[in-house]
Amino acid sequence: MHATLGLLQTVGIGLAAILVVIVAIFVVAVLVSAVKIVKEYERGVIFRLGRVQGGPKGPGLFLLFPFVDRMVKIDLRTITMDVPPQDVITRDNVPARVNAVVYFRVVDPNRSVIEVENHVLATSQISQTTLRSVLGQKDLDQLLTNREEINEELQAIIDEQTDPWGVKVSVVEVKDVEIPSQMQRAMARQAESERERRAKIIAAEGEYQASERLRQAADRLESPTALQLRLFQTMGEIAGEQNSTIILPVPIDLFKPFLESQNGSYGQGVRAARREEEEEAERLYEEAVGEATREVSSDEVATEMPDGEASR
Repeated sequence: MHATLGLLQTVGIGLAAILVVIVAIFVVAVLVSAVKIVKEYERGVIFRLGRVQGGPKGPGLFLLFPFVDRMVKIDLRTITMDVPPQDVITRDNVPARVNAVVYFRVVDPNRSVIEVENHVLATSQISQTTLRSVLGQKDLDQLLTNREEINEELQAIIDEQTDPWGVKVSVVEVKDVEIPSQMQRAMARQAESERERRAKIIAAEGEYQASERLRQAADRLESPTALQLRLFQTMGEIAGEQNSTIILPVPIDLFKPFLESQNGSYGQGVRAARREEEEEAERLYEEAVGEATREVSSDEVATEMPDGEASR
């Protein structure tokens, strides 16, 4: 009998100890779950019986009521999200495949939890639809050249749509634009044609300037002295190349002064001889005219005199 009572007492004491240990463990577990630590870049949104309690908590350590409060942690760091490639058709009916990257962060943790189920997924979806909508209104040339303007427009639209969720979109960048290979070849031909056009214009402009300079040089080389100096310079340049045979064209203008001087002296002699011949011919003509005049006058006098007087 006494042994049985002792055994029961021993069992009761053991059960009581076990219960005490269980209760202690439960209390410690509750206390541990009530203690919350939030990092510097995080904030905690507290729900007490389903209702938000004030603003976000943190950073640091704070206590929650067990089984009453529930906390949702929100990361405040900037999130980099790749927008999957989107197939778009530009305004000039060119198919393209475009992808982008979006940088955003949470500025209002309460609204990012209350207003939307998953703010990251929602931002990704709205970025994809906005990317297709905006790029479909642009020409291919605008899509390739006005990249900064398109990025600013995308950022403004996405930020406006995510503002009710407490999300701030800071940067949107279009990373890559893929177009069909046929269009790439056409653009390459267009660029090549444009380069050829510029090359022809530049060559024509160079020829025009060269012709202007040549004309100015010709105006300066009109004098025989300048031509002779240019000839000597050309001869010096050719002699410096150590050629065995030199073929040098000689312009007639170099000999023009000498020809003019010789023609002038020869012409003066010819003119003097011609002048003497003319004077001699004029003298002979005057003599002949004088003799003829005298003969005519003597005949007239003879006809006017009577025959007797004429016989005398």
